[in-house]
Amino acid sequence: MSSMGPRILIVDDEKSIRRFLKATLTSENFVVSDVATGKEALQELTSFHPDVIVLDLGLPDLNGIDVTKQIRKKSLTPIIILSVREHESDKILALDAGADDYLTKPFSAGELLARLRAILRRLARKEDDPVFKSGKLVVDLSKRVIKMGDREVQLTPTEYDVLKALVLSAGKVLTHSQILEAVWGRNEEDFQGVDHLLRVTISNLRSKLEPNANRPTYILTEPGVGYRLKYDS
Repeated sequence: MSSMGPRILIVDDEKSIRRFLKATLTSENFVVSDVATGKEALQELTSFHPDVIVLDLGLPDLNGIDVTKQIRKKSLTPIIILSVREHESDKILALDAGADDYLTKPFSAGELLARLRAILRRLARKEDDPVFKSGKLVVDLSKRVIKMGDREVQLTPTEYDVLKALVLSAGKVLTHSQILEAVWGRNEEDFQGVDHLLRVTISNLRSKLEPNANRPTYILTEPGVGYRLKYDS
């Protein structure tokens, strides 16, 4: 990351949105570059070297999904999608293409900043650090030990594998397909009944980890899309 602050690339064809985001992020000590097209975004990827990309799907030249896929061929730079498209299918398509998060317009500056901070905390966490902490939840991947406060939690192998997938992408939305591929090595098309199995596993995890399983604060649901593990620094 830049010594002056995290570098954020804004890609949106609406000049008013770019102006608003640039002013908001600059005031929070981010270094910001903004462009209006997908082609410019791909050029800035190699010249500006952003830490995070904020990308609109409705660009005038290239489809935002295609831009995401092209970025993923070259870089693992986190991508937050901004879009007026509210359908679950659009969110799933973007996340499966490689986006890290999805915000629907209109959105609040506070929500975007919170999502950016979560991504930057995840980037700052050492990849070789096997211990994940969020609130009272502690997951030691090297020892396969899970604790909630001082209490050690026993998980089944499947529950552990799902939690591990969420931990490795903490703060990021994982679609159902991404979890299925990570845990079971397959997707919804070739695994009948997998939605039910995943829901049951998530429910079991919440009953063991959440203070109130009916109002989860760690394993959060993105309705119709997937799940996100809350990450607090």
